[in-house]
Amino acid sequence: MSFLKKIFSGKKGSQSINTAAAFWNWFLKEERTLFSAIKAHKNAAGQLQKILDKLQELNPELYGLVGMYGDNTAELIITPDGDVKNIVFAEDIVQAAPAMQNWKITALKPEIGFGNSNIEMYGYQFSSKNVRFFPVTDAGKPDEIEIHIVHDQYTEDLHKEIANGSLIFLDNAIGEIAMATQIDDIYFDPPGTNEELIPIEKLKDYLLWREKEFIEKYEGMIHDTETDEWTSIEGQDADGLPLIAVVDRELLTWDAKASHPWMLTIDIAYKGNETGMPDDITYAQMGEFEETLNEKLQCHEGYLNTGRQTYNNERTIFFACKEFRECSRITSDLIKEYKNKLNISYSIYKDKYWKTMDRFC
Repeated sequence: MSFLKKIFSGKKGSQSINTAAAFWNWFLKEERTLFSAIKAHKNAAGQLQKILDKLQELNPELYGLVGMYGDNTAELIITPDGDVKNIVFAEDIVQAAPAMQNWKITALKPEIGFGNSNIEMYGYQFSSKNVRFFPVTDAGKPDEIEIHIVHDQYTEDLHKEIANGSLIFLDNAIGEIAMATQIDDIYFDPPGTNEELIPIEKLKDYLLWREKEFIEKYEGMIHDTETDEWTSIEGQDADGLPLIAVVDRELLTWDAKASHPWMLTIDIAYKGNETGMPDDITYAQMGEFEETLNEKLQCHEGYLNTGRQTYNNERTIFFACKEFRECSRITSDLIKEYKNKLNISYSIYKDKYWKTMDRFC
C-alpha cells in the first residue's frame, strides 16, 4: 500500500453521523472526489481529512489509513490503533460498507509480511536483516507469551527510537490483530545477549503455534460463580481515605485463570463526600448499573465478575472475559444508557493471570 497517510484529528461537519449506515451514505457521495485526490496525490491531505472528520463523529477513537491498493483501487483502512476495546467497532463499520468499484475497505492494519514491511525511522533501519527475537517462558505463568526483540543497534540510550521503530515494523509485518491479541509482553534487548536469536520471519509461526496450544488447553472451560462466596475488604490510604472492595475469593484462587485472558475494567467517576465515598443516589445508580451488567455478562457465557473497588471518588468493576469483542459491545451500549446518570469509561486488555486483581489477594 503506497502513499500511506494517517489522519489524526478533525472537525465535525454539518451532517450528523451517528450510525455506520450514515457514514457510508456520506462516503458514497464523496468517494469519487476522495479517490481522485488519492490517485493524483493532489490536495490529498485536505480531502482525506474529511474521512476522519465523519468517522470520528461516529466513534472518536477510530482512525483511518488511506492509499492506493492498485492502479485503479484505493484502500481505506479503519483502525483503532491497537486499542483492543475498539477492534470490534472498526470491524462492524467495515462489515457495513457497501461494495464500491474503486475502493477496498479494510478493518485493522493488515499483515503485509516481513519482506514488505522494511521501514526507516529516526535514521535507523528496521528489517529482517537487523531485527531478531527470542521468547522467554515462565514456569509459573506458562501460558504468557513474552517476546524479546533484539535490534542490532539497540542501546538503553536509544530505547525510545529503537522500540518505536521495531513496534511499527512488527505491526506492519504481522498485522494489527496479531500485535494486539497474540503477544502478552514485548521487551527490547541489546545485541550482546547470550540468548539464541531467532530470525524475525519466524515470529508469526511461533505465535500461531502458541495460540493453537492455548486454545486446545482451555477451549470450552467455564467457571460457574452462582454459589461463590464474596469477601469484603476495607482499608485506608496514607491520608486516611477509605477503600472498600468486594471480591469473589474463590475466583481469585482458581487455577485456570488464563482461560479468561481478557480483563475488562469499568471506571465510574463521581463527586463523593469528604472521604471520597458516593452519596446514596449515586450508590444506588452504580449498583443498578452493575446489576444490569451482570445480567448481560454472565459466567456461563465466559464473563466472570471478579470484584469491585470503591475509593477516592471512583468505583472500578472488574470482569475476566474469554473474549473481547462482544463484551465491548455490551459494555459500550450499557454505558450509553447511563450517560445522563453516571460518568463511566472502560478498557479491555490482555491479563491472562489476572495481575490486575493481585492487590486483593
